[in-house]
Amino acid sequence: MTYDLFLGLVAFAFVSSVTPGPNNLMIMASGANFGVARSVPHALGISLGFGVMIVLVGLGLAQVFATYPMAKTVLAILSVAYLVWLAWKIANAAPPEARAAEARPLTFLQAAAFQWVNPKAWTMALTAVTLYTAGGPWAVVPVAAIFTVVNLPSISLWLVMGLQLRRVLTSPGRLRVFNRVMAALLLASLWPTLAPLLS
Repeated sequence: MTYDLFLGLVAFAFVSSVTPGPNNLMIMASGANFGVARSVPHALGISLGFGVMIVLVGLGLAQVFATYPMAKTVLAILSVAYLVWLAWKIANAAPPEARAAEARPLTFLQAAAFQWVNPKAWTMALTAVTLYTAGGPWAVVPVAAIFTVVNLPSISLWLVMGLQLRRVLTSPGRLRVFNRVMAALLLASLWPTLAPLLS
């Protein structure tokens, strides 16, 4: 990988990781609802899970979509359905005192698995593999490593923002409004995936 290509990849990884999307909105909601320490497995699951996704996409999954375009449409529909359900869960989350016993943030494995139904993650992975890999299938490994290293601090900014919001969300009413706004933003983040399906 040339120096220019490396700088381009780092810039792309940062911009695509730090801008709003399902992962960032969910980790911010987790920080606000559960705090940083309990949300660390969620954050690690996003970064490492996405790195694994890039490797698998680079090793051949992208070819499946090229051969069977309908597979991409089916995945998009399943992703949208899952994210709508997730938005509903966030919007209707009980206040902390009511959910203290049963509520938990996403685990490492849940956050890693979520990448496979996250439309933004698919777009990022396919773009990274298409633009920044050359020289054989295993050239995708350094791309995944760079993305993982850049992604973790980027999403951690959203986690810290959620923690800061926790100071404001001291009443059940404010927390309810926050969760509903987060759910609405999560639904809004689906528009780039929905628009092609509706046209």
